[in-house]
Amino acid sequence: MEQRQLGRTGLRVSRIGLGTLTWGRDTGEHDAADQLKAFWDAGGTLVDTADVYGGGEAEYLLGRLLERLVPRRDLVIATKAGSVLDPMRRFDGSRGHLLTALDASLERLGTDHVDLWQVHGFDPHTPLEETLQALDIAVSSGRARYAGVSGFCGWQLAKAATWQLAVPGTRTRLAGTQMEYSLLQRGVEREVLPAARDLGVGLLPSSPLGRGVLTGKYRHATPADSRGASEQLAAFVEPYLDESATRVVDAVATAADGLATTPLEVALAWVRDRPGVVAPIVGARNAQQLTQALSVEGLSLPDEICRALDDVSAPVHRYPDQDWSTL
Repeated sequence: MEQRQLGRTGLRVSRIGLGTLTWGRDTGEHDAADQLKAFWDAGGTLVDTADVYGGGEAEYLLGRLLERLVPRRDLVIATKAGSVLDPMRRFDGSRGHLLTALDASLERLGTDHVDLWQVHGFDPHTPLEETLQALDIAVSSGRARYAGVSGFCGWQLAKAATWQLAVPGTRTRLAGTQMEYSLLQRGVEREVLPAARDLGVGLLPSSPLGRGVLTGKYRHATPADSRGASEQLAAFVEPYLDESATRVVDAVATAADGLATTPLEVALAWVRDRPGVVAPIVGARNAQQLTQALSVEGLSLPDEICRALDDVSAPVHRYPDQDWSTL
């Protein structure tokens, strides 16, 4: 699998990442092992997790597999901290919470460092410089090799990345930012992606298949074993089942027919090769699903297909996102 630089750093990652959101909850050890082995065999290196996935079980499970299945040195382990189960406060970006969470992650993963440590979300109750200082301490202490953020909007990302660049050699520059991005969710193109590209921060798209909708599985019915039929995840899928999404899904299916491939591969190839994107994070229910996604490595979409998909999925960008002088 092709490797790409993560932002303006020396860290190289596979251009498809393996997500572990369901590990330890819906995905057991056997299926997780099959996924990790298939990913590694395909040349994949970037494995993304978080301290809250499965209540910590995803990290623990990944750590167990690193002991006996895949050499630690062959993987780029990325995890996150800051998301908390508090209805009054979704994120805790305090230095104390973040560093304590990192130590707990390292213990569950069974390693002395992670390759990429990310703040899981912006905490409006903590000064941003305190949150970012936790990243500096993690890197300077050797517990993390690189640092990034997740879920930061455009101004938050720009402020954080600029703050880190203000004192080079002392503060750790942001290597990556993780945000949802797909043909059904192009909101990052408004401000997040331009800021990331300008400041040398690589984008790691989550939900690159539109929460599974872009595979076409929901075109005629809701499969009983899908997220859309799950009591816990149905509300997660539902926003992408409207009329506008249907037009995009139909266009993806038409493109797939013309290219003799699958809607999954078309949708994933589109986001993988967007400017500024480093590695879409793909989550799968089993190794068979993951293998289907990994087969995208040999596909590059023709320019005319990309333009058609761009047109049918184009978000409405008005003032001030387009040139205001023409309005």
